[in-house]
Amino acid sequence: MITKIDLNKVASYKNQATLETDKALNLIYGLNGTGKSTLSNYLLKRKDEKFKDCSVVGLDENHEILVYNQTFIQDNFFESESLKGIFTLSKENKEAITKISNAQKEIVKLDEEKIKKTEELETEKTSINRKLENAKNTIWKIKTDFSGGDRVLEFCLEGHKGSKDNLFNHIQGLTKPTEKPTKSIDDLKNDVQAIMGENAQKYAYVPKITLSSSSIETEKIFNKQIVGNENSSVSELITKLGNSDWVKSGLKYLPEESFEENEDCPFCQKKTISNELIENIKGYFDASYEADIDAIKTFLEGYSQAIQLIPNETIFEANPKFESFKKDFEIKFSAFNQLVKSNKKKIEEKTKNPSVPQTLENSTKLLEEVNHVISKINASILEHNDKIDKKATVKTSIKKTFWQIMRWDYDQTISSYLSDKGISKTKTDLLNIAIKAFDKTILEQRSIISEQQKLTVNIEKAIASINDGLIDLGITDFEIENHEENLYKIVRGENKERVFRSLSEGEKMIISFLYFLEMCKGKQDATETGNKKIIVIDDPISSLSHIYIFNIGRLIKKEFFGKKETKKNAETGEKVTIWKYNYEQVFILTHSLYFFYEITETKHDERKETQKLFRLIKNNDGSSFQKMKYEEIQNDYQAYWHIIKDENQPPALIANCMRNVIEYFFNFVEKKDLNNFFNQEPLNTNRFQAFYRYINRESHSLGQNIYDFKEFDYTDFKDGFAELFKVAGYEEHHKKMIKE
Repeated sequence: MITKIDLNKVASYKNQATLETDKALNLIYGLNGTGKSTLSNYLLKRKDEKFKDCSVVGLDENHEILVYNQTFIQDNFFESESLKGIFTLSKENKEAITKISNAQKEIVKLDEEKIKKTEELETEKTSINRKLENAKNTIWKIKTDFSGGDRVLEFCLEGHKGSKDNLFNHIQGLTKPTEKPTKSIDDLKNDVQAIMGENAQKYAYVPKITLSSSSIETEKIFNKQIVGNENSSVSELITKLGNSDWVKSGLKYLPEESFEENEDCPFCQKKTISNELIENIKGYFDASYEADIDAIKTFLEGYSQAIQLIPNETIFEANPKFESFKKDFEIKFSAFNQLVKSNKKKIEEKTKNPSVPQTLENSTKLLEEVNHVISKINASILEHNDKIDKKATVKTSIKKTFWQIMRWDYDQTISSYLSDKGISKTKTDLLNIAIKAFDKTILEQRSIISEQQKLTVNIEKAIASINDGLIDLGITDFEIENHEENLYKIVRGENKERVFRSLSEGEKMIISFLYFLEMCKGKQDATETGNKKIIVIDDPISSLSHIYIFNIGRLIKKEFFGKKETKKNAETGEKVTIWKYNYEQVFILTHSLYFFYEITETKHDERKETQKLFRLIKNNDGSSFQKMKYEEIQNDYQAYWHIIKDENQPPALIANCMRNVIEYFFNFVEKKDLNNFFNQEPLNTNRFQAFYRYINRESHSLGQNIYDFKEFDYTDFKDGFAELFKVAGYEEHHKKMIKE
């Protein structure tokens, strides 16, 4: 069954117009030029190139669409006076009929099983498609996170920003890295800024640190205990006291020139210092001692100068690449600085106390560690400068790393979907195998039907049925007869040549519709196996007078509308109401509100259960479908009254309009039973019996119309019509409408 029709970019359908339905009966009202013919022609010729942007949902190979429209009439009538024969089943060969019946039942059973499997397949497809959409939506976050605004990594998404499908397929096709990428997104952003930002520039290399006087640290003099002349008369005392440094420091407080008597000692302030003692003390600090002291002072000066040449840390911090190595540098640089400063302090201490040995630490290893960090900084600078020179290559590398990170980060989403997809494929493969098996078996049953029908099919029944339909409509001056094998033609009395061209447009419409009716009921070919039929009828009354509209409507209702049946529920035993249809689905299109009302079910509950009403409109934006309410049909109510007041209108039309007004007013507006009023005087008199029988549509059989009555008396019908409103208590409404 068709559930959805999309018409787009064809004729008046400038934009996509959608008709959605879940009903077997679909009635579509639209004025001429709104697009009815385009809709029916699309369903007739769906593969035509002009309908390439249109689509229909719900069809399969077991469905056949039969369309009645102007194209059908032209194809079957206006190019040839011979009509293609329509085959119907004969009951002559009972054995063949039985086999056909059994095969048809088996097809129904197989179809039911196939439908179940198809529903399972669709459910599984829906499920995996939902999971796919969820995965796509998750992956789409890459696009929203890294594109738009000033996002520097947007270039990585080039070619993958247009659709969720494209982005998902791209990342799904990437191989997951064996290990988590070492670089982060922030690293990549920094890399991009370095080569593409406003401040992108080359950086100068950081100089390595040197300590030119590092050899001083290994001089043995610092471990030497520097003392004076051991042959001096005071050497024994100084050595014993171990205070040579203290004595040496006191010499500067003694007079430079000789004196006659003892002077005050700079240490004890007693007159104990003599010229002889001074000479003995000076003799203790000989040339060798002074040479060692001078050497230490020289080392101190050289070492101090070397320390002063060590760069300040701020020189390194000024380089943008320093930040990544800052912590490591500061630790090693601080250790080195502390060591050399400690060594300097020890040398200074040696100059003050030459007799005290000092051990200097070797700074070579720490300096090498500092310079190793500087080497790393320079390597980073080299890499950066190289990137500046090779932007295109670097961007390619960044893009590659970006997608490696994305593939790693979104692996759970991708892996989960691929796992679900694998499981789903196994299920769908099995279901497709089962469905193909059903198709094969159904095809075998259809072959049985085709073979058996060759024994039973004929066109005689179709010819008789069309001729009976013409008589029922009051058409007796022409008929259908067999013309060669599987063909028939129109004849008028003895005249059998070129009769069709003499028919009026209305007569052509009637005969073509009766032909279509038989084509729907029967078969066009002896090998046809009875697919599910979808019927499309486009304006079957477009060229007919109002006299025939009612009868065409009754024909349509009888053949194409469902019948209500009551059955017992096999499990509960309760009675349930079901609708039984001759065809899978029916679409009826018309420009006439009168005819639209005629074929619309008047009972609200049954209409809601079985029919769907649509209005087809056209404006500057093109044609479109709207759901239509039954109440909207009342627009013709005034028109019915207008026809009733005109006694020169055809009798059948006046009577039909009276019936429509009464049915609308009493059944729909007031919901009252007419029989209660016709049992009252004067409506129950003989004068109004003809009026009553015609108004009561349920009393009519196929083909009955106003010509069944011996005489149509306008006065009797008009008076009966007025009396009904009076008896029912609505005389004022009648007077008002008749005056209007």
